[in-house]
Amino acid sequence: MSGNSGSDTSAGSATHADKRPNELLTSWFVRSGWSKGELARQVNRRARQLGANHISTDTSRVRRWLDGENPREPIPRILSELFSERFGCVVSVEDLGLRAARQAPSVSGVDLPWTGPQTVALLSEFSRSDLMLARRGFLGTSLALSAGPSLIEPMQRWLVPGPAAPRSEPEPPAQARRGRLSRPELELLESTTVMFRQWDAQCGGGLRRKAVVGQLHEVTDLLQEPQPDSTTRKLFKVAAELAELAGWMSYDVGLQPTAQKYFVLALHAAKEAGDRPLGSYILSSMSRQMIHLGRPDDALELVHLAQYGSRDCASPRTQSMLYAMEARAYANMGQPGKCKRAVRMAEDTFGEAEEWDEPDPDWIRFFSEAELYGENSHSYRDLAYVAGRSPTYASLAEPLMQRAVNLFAADSEHQRSYALNLIGMATVHLLQREPERSAQYATDAMTIAKKVRSERVNTRIRKTVDTAVRDFGDLREVVDLTERLAVELPETAEAV
Repeated sequence: MSGNSGSDTSAGSATHADKRPNELLTSWFVRSGWSKGELARQVNRRARQLGANHISTDTSRVRRWLDGENPREPIPRILSELFSERFGCVVSVEDLGLRAARQAPSVSGVDLPWTGPQTVALLSEFSRSDLMLARRGFLGTSLALSAGPSLIEPMQRWLVPGPAAPRSEPEPPAQARRGRLSRPELELLESTTVMFRQWDAQCGGGLRRKAVVGQLHEVTDLLQEPQPDSTTRKLFKVAAELAELAGWMSYDVGLQPTAQKYFVLALHAAKEAGDRPLGSYILSSMSRQMIHLGRPDDALELVHLAQYGSRDCASPRTQSMLYAMEARAYANMGQPGKCKRAVRMAEDTFGEAEEWDEPDPDWIRFFSEAELYGENSHSYRDLAYVAGRSPTYASLAEPLMQRAVNLFAADSEHQRSYALNLIGMATVHLLQREPERSAQYATDAMTIAKKVRSERVNTRIRKTVDTAVRDFGDLREVVDLTERLAVELPETAEAV
């Protein structure tokens, strides 16, 4: 691959005499263990996933970055994401000694105005940009991930009551306020959202993400038309569910900043809909993303905010899910006592779900007994890693994970969850130093992974195989697993 096209060079970069070696980038690069060629391949692969097909990086280009050349967007953001995933923590563009592109607050930030009209405008702008940039085959200016106080403090405003709209004139007649949306059309929008959610569970985030974004953009068009108040609230609820799903699908295929932006906008829409349980669910998705990015402190803040905001209105199933996410956060923070307490609360609260009189909304129905076992087993598995590969916590994880795998095996609607729990079993057996059993579960996960388009699943399989190779690389089963991985899930596979 040629690096001489000039497509990823810096604009107005410093002259050779003025450039200084980028010591920060060099430090992260050395600790990563990657070669220059491997980093170049990772950058090219991620660029293709994002639609930036013009990017063509090689070892000489990587060398120039280390020597002080500042690459153009989206290279700095791609490097930030790659190193964040490598080290399990947020590694910002600035941490790498690179210059971040200046962006408008509506594009780059999460601290947005909590008002209905601006929420609609931002949803419309962001979904349209996502669709247009995808069609042009170029990501354009990348987003920045927010973490710490810059993320938590704006989200806390979810609980602040909005100003009441002044009523200086009498309410116009219903006929004058009626938009073009009929009740059957609204019901069709709601059922289509359910269908998209089912597709995501079955096929992963890569197959229908653009369709969800397109539907979201259509809903924002409807929100800009005059509608009765009740219809407007329902449309905001549909917009919140679609934006959360677009965020979840983006997270699933590795578009982390895009996912966060959709989650934030979804929370704004849920507030306008007056749906606090839905808001708590969106915050739980944000919490899961922060755990994935190695920010368990932020994850815990988000899930506590979700629990506080919905404590008097969320169903037992939703509360159980929030306790399970709280346990995941405590596990990754290395707090076993609080983790075990949250696990027990998740189990006890889930037992109350059958006595709940009202039907659960569709967005929480995924949280089945299988999901409960899966989440709690992953909490113990995470504790085992944090505690230095503790066999005690691994033994707590195994029976719960096995129960989850057995239940998901009979559930054709949640294939991605089945794959993730198969991978979980593979990691548990590695912790128990049982590589043969681990290899079998990893092989089974690969079979499912080929059916779902989820970069998250593929990445976890690769990491599990990397661990197996590091610890048991000479074992025949591990060698066979590595060879199969290279054929069935090659590194060049692209998320859509």
